[in-house]
Amino acid sequence: MFLKLEGRECLVVGAGKIGESKIRSLLVAHANMRVVAPTATAAVAAWARAGVIAWEAREFRATDLDAVFLVVAATSSVEVNDAVFHEAQRRHVLCNVVDDPERCDFYYPAVVRRGALQVAISTEGRSPALAQRLRREFERQLRPVYAGWLQWLGGARKQLFASRVALEQRRTQLRDLASRESFELHYPEHSPLLEAPHER
Repeated sequence: MFLKLEGRECLVVGAGKIGESKIRSLLVAHANMRVVAPTATAAVAAWARAGVIAWEAREFRATDLDAVFLVVAATSSVEVNDAVFHEAQRRHVLCNVVDDPERCDFYYPAVVRRGALQVAISTEGRSPALAQRLRREFERQLRPVYAGWLQWLGGARKQLFASRVALEQRRTQLRDLASRESFELHYPEHSPLLEAPHER
């Protein structure tokens, strides 16, 4: 599941190295970011000074979850993470407690991005290291040219939906446009579609 977080209120409790990485990923999703933590990394502090996030340098309070859509507990304290999780459950707020799969309503996947194309790899928290290794392999194989091709496909799709083409015919044309043959026709210099994985 991919969530549209643009404009939604998201909270990260904790602003160490792990918290910093979770904040960064939420910023990429254009969430409205609030951070609660007594101290923060240099990067988090810089984001706060620049007005990119709102950072409150203090301990977590239950009221921090007022009007929050999603929260990440990324502190080194089991007690604080536990308090965040239980308050989130009580309020029906989506919660991720870092490195605690049993206390996660959602997981952070390892993501390969090529423009609007995103390939997410999740192990449901069982082995983030495996997810990261697979992400690196996919990044080597999935060509950057996909970004431009997807943009072209989006324009072609809009044109088809604006036309009076019958539903089944439109579906067939959309499948044909997204085929390997279509890619190789548009980008013959990039055939084959995927780069061969590097030998170890």
